[in-house]
Amino acid sequence: MSCSKLFLGDLPELIYDILTFLRNDIITLHSCILVNKLWCRLAIPLLWEDPFSTPFLDYIFIDIYFNNLDDDLRTKLDKYNRYKKKVNLLPSNPLFNYPSFIKYLKTSQFIYITEYWFRNRNPKILHSRLKGIKLIQMLLIETFIRNVKNLHTLEIVVFSNPYLNNILEIILHNIDFFHNIKNLKLSFLAWKDGTVIIETLCKNRILQAINTHRNLKKIIFNQECSSYFKLLFLSNYSNTLNIIVLLNVNFDSINLSKLIEQANVLESIHMINCSINTSLDKQIANLSKPFKLKSLYMEDILNINSLQLLFQKSGDYLENFGYNFSYFCYDDLSLKQQLLELVAKYCKNIKLLDLLEFQNGVTYPIFNLIENIKQNLKYLNIGLPAKVNDIRFDGCSSIILQNLGKSLSSKLEHLDLCLNIKVRDFEEFLKSIQNTFIKKLSIYSRGGDNILVLLPYLRHYIMKKKCVKYLAVISGESSYNRMDLLYLKDEVEEFELYNIEVQNYCSNKMVEARGNFVLKID
Repeated sequence: MSCSKLFLGDLPELIYDILTFLRNDIITLHSCILVNKLWCRLAIPLLWEDPFSTPFLDYIFIDIYFNNLDDDLRTKLDKYNRYKKKVNLLPSNPLFNYPSFIKYLKTSQFIYITEYWFRNRNPKILHSRLKGIKLIQMLLIETFIRNVKNLHTLEIVVFSNPYLNNILEIILHNIDFFHNIKNLKLSFLAWKDGTVIIETLCKNRILQAINTHRNLKKIIFNQECSSYFKLLFLSNYSNTLNIIVLLNVNFDSINLSKLIEQANVLESIHMINCSINTSLDKQIANLSKPFKLKSLYMEDILNINSLQLLFQKSGDYLENFGYNFSYFCYDDLSLKQQLLELVAKYCKNIKLLDLLEFQNGVTYPIFNLIENIKQNLKYLNIGLPAKVNDIRFDGCSSIILQNLGKSLSSKLEHLDLCLNIKVRDFEEFLKSIQNTFIKKLSIYSRGGDNILVLLPYLRHYIMKKKCVKYLAVISGESSYNRMDLLYLKDEVEEFELYNIEVQNYCSNKMVEARGNFVLKID
C-alpha cells in the first residue's frame, strides 16, 4: 500500500500516515517539524491534538493559545491586565491556528495545568488568584469553542475543585459545539470538600450534559462518588454506553445490575479493588445480559464463593487480571491458592497478568495459571515487595527464574520482572528464553546482584541472540545503590548495534499505578 501511494504521487498522504503512526512519540514529531514545510504542516496538528496530556515543564503552549484570541476575548484579557498585570502575551504572530487542532480534552488535566500555569507566572498573587484562573480557563474554553469544529473526546472528571462547574456552564451554553463532540466520557473520582451548593450545581450540569449530548461512551465511578451513580438512571445512555469502570466500589451502595440491563451496547466492565462479596452475587446472579468483565484487579479476598460465581459468569470475557498477594496479610494462603485455581479454570483468555508480592506456597500455582493461559498471554508482570528478605518470599525469585521460561509462549510481548536476582538463576532464565522473542523485557534486580554482574549474561543471551527489541534493566534496593543500564553509555551503544533499544525502566514498566491504568482504559 505504501509503495503504491509513492508511485501514484500521494507523497503527502504517505508522510501523514507515517507521522500518524508516530503521534505518541512527541520528541520524534518535534524533529519532523524541522525537515521541511510539508512535514511541518502535517506534524503540527498531531502535536496539538492533546496538549494538556503532555508533560511540558512550563506549559508555554497556553501562551501560544493566547495569541489566537479573538478581539473581544483579547479585550477581556487586556482589561484584566490593566488592573492586575498578571498575564503577558508572547510578542509574535502565530503561524497556525493552534486552537483548531485540539481533539481531546480532559477537564482534570485542563484545570490542573491552567492553575499551575497561572500560579507559576504569578507567584506573588494571592488575593485574586481564583478569579484570574477562572478568567484564563474561560478564555481558553471560548477559544476552543470558536475554533474547533469537531472535538473528538471530552472527558469530564468530577473531583473536588472550584472550577469544574464554571467550565461545564461555558461548554453547555454552546449547544452546537457540545453536540458536535464525538465522544463523551465521565469520571466520578472524589468529592470531599463538603461544598453542597457547588456539588449540586455540578450534578445538575452533568445530568444536563448526558441528556444533551446523548452519546455517553464511558463512565468511571469511585466509591466516594456513589451518589452520582443514580444520575445515570435519569439520563439516556442505553444505546451509547460502551465502558464502565468501577474503582473501590462497595456494591451495597450501587445498583450495577440495573445499569447493565439498560446498557444495550456495553462492551466492557473494569473492576479495580472492588468489594467482591454476596452483595455483588445478588446483582449478577439473575442478569439477563452477559457480565462482560474485561479487567479485574484485587487486593483482598472477601468471599471465595463470590469470586467463583463472578468467574463463572464472566471468565470468558476477562483479559486483564491482577492481584496483590500480600496487601492484606490475613488472607489465608489456601484462599490465594484457590483464587489462582479458579482463574486458571474459568479464565482462558487473559492477555495481561499482573501478580505482585506473592509468597511461598503460590509459586507453582502461578506456573499452572501461566501454562493455562499462555496461548493468549501478551503481558506478564511478576514482582516481589521491597522487603525481599522477608521469610515469606524466601526462594521465590530463584524458583521463578528457574522455571518461568518453560511456560512462556512466543506470543508474549512484554515481560516485567521485579525479583531478588542471583546470577546463577538469571543465567538459567536467559537460557530458557533465548529462542523466544519478547518485544519488551523489563528487569529489576531488587536486593540481588547488580547490573555489572548481570551484564555479561545480558550480552551473551539477549544482545547476541537479538531476542528482544526494547530492554530496561535496573538494580539496587534504594536510591543509594540504584544502577540503571540506560546510564551506561558504552553498553547502550553496544546494544544499539544489535538493534536493541535500551530504555528507562520506569517508562518501560508494563503496569502503571492503578489510578493511571483506570483513567487510560478505552
